[in-house]
Amino acid sequence: MPKPAAKDSSEDETGVTRVSDRLRLAPGPVRLQKVDTRATPGFQGSKKDAAKALQLLGPRLADLQERLFAEGRTGGSRSILLLLQGMDTSGKGGTIRHVVGEVDPQGVTIRSFKAPTPEERRHDFLWRIRRALPAPGMIGVFDRSQYEDVVVVRVRNLVEPRTWRRRYATINRFEESLVEKGTTVVKCFLHISKHEQRSRLLSRLASPDKLWKFNPGDIDSRAEWEPLMEAYADALERCNTATAPWYVVPADRKWYRNWAIMNILIEQLEALHLEWPRPDFDVEAQRQRLLASD
Repeated sequence: MPKPAAKDSSEDETGVTRVSDRLRLAPGPVRLQKVDTRATPGFQGSKKDAAKALQLLGPRLADLQERLFAEGRTGGSRSILLLLQGMDTSGKGGTIRHVVGEVDPQGVTIRSFKAPTPEERRHDFLWRIRRALPAPGMIGVFDRSQYEDVVVVRVRNLVEPRTWRRRYATINRFEESLVEKGTTVVKCFLHISKHEQRSRLLSRLASPDKLWKFNPGDIDSRAEWEPLMEAYADALERCNTATAPWYVVPADRKWYRNWAIMNILIEQLEALHLEWPRPDFDVEAQRQRLLASD
């Protein structure tokens, strides 16, 4: 099992280190090149240890998700929005399979945001985002998000600079409104190195069962690595608010990425202090009715 991490300021009142606090982006300038993409903050075990830890964490996540779902079905207004951003091959799909896949699928909505459709282009950039927000009691997952409209559009000159610069404030107001209405916004940047991306792309080309995932355009986008990193750094810095902070997750090690994001989700759900809804009927009376029935 993983060795306990050294005690630091990110420990709660019980002495347990919160992964959320370790990976939460600090206010101020963002220097992604200084973040070790192979680091494992909060975890000092091996890949094998992480697999064992995930087996224990999965049921905890599933229980919390069911409590949230039950609350939403009985008048509650709260929800979770897990937003995954990162370079190609950073593991957004893997996170969905190995982390979100641990919960009841009826309590989850998943939306992947690619290049906008002609219909989506006729509306403001948040139109398609609003249409995909999770309902009360649900965990919504975004594979890419509104941040494409301050990263990709900037690097590829799809809109004028004054347009994408205004969007930072618009995104902050939008996310603040979500939180005010009961949605916990969990924004994770899956941070991989250029070297690791190359290795993953080569692995896809070498595996017949992974060729369908390969996109020749991914090689072209590697030429944009530095501008994309700069754009991501600005987006993380300008939209790292108290109500909707960013978590920067080192993602070169897939097993750590999964362990970290599962912990972040659990910690955010636990912060809601979810309780099972109380029935609006007399439980004992209904039990007696059932016993008396044929």
